[in-house]
Amino acid sequence: MKQNKIIAVTGGIGSGKSTVMKIIAGKGYHVFSCDEIYSELTSDKNFIKMLCGEFGDILNDKGTLDRKKLSAIVFNNPARLAELDKITHPAIYKEMFARAESAGGVCFCEVPLLFESGADVMFDGVIIVMRNVEQRIKSVIERDKLPEQDVKKRISNQFDYTSVNFAMYYVIHNDGDLKELERQTEEIIKKITEYDL
Repeated sequence: MKQNKIIAVTGGIGSGKSTVMKIIAGKGYHVFSCDEIYSELTSDKNFIKMLCGEFGDILNDKGTLDRKKLSAIVFNNPARLAELDKITHPAIYKEMFARAESAGGVCFCEVPLLFESGADVMFDGVIIVMRNVEQRIKSVIERDKLPEQDVKKRISNQFDYTSVNFAMYYVIHNDGDLKELERQTEEIIKKITEYDL
């Protein structure tokens, strides 16, 4: 009988989390994304109502959430960002775990703010995707078409993954080519699932 396991996949911006998730999905496992769930929640009337109750007029002309207005309120304002996180994180995790538990078996969830939100303890295992800073900067510049200074600032403001005890987690070093990334990912999947008979 297969055991239910919910595994978090995390890492800094540009580390290659999404590529690892595609590899895992390609192996036939259920995968979920915090960003995708948040995007869906921003269309939910009750969720929007909660946000408006805290942040006021953050709707656009169509009466739907204006994410730019919301971003402007929390940008460079740690107190307001904390209030946003207090609303969004529980809602995202509740939905994500409901989907993962419904899917059954071993599921993988892409969680960008795993350690920042203290959610690492909620999962049965954690995969951290590591990559050197130069490659991360290059990847984000190409993907998001942002100036180098903006990317560097975003990275410097993020959680320092080198500060965690790697012995407690599965670690993928994404400093090689795609084939090497696939090899490491497959190796970790095998370790996670080897007791699921």
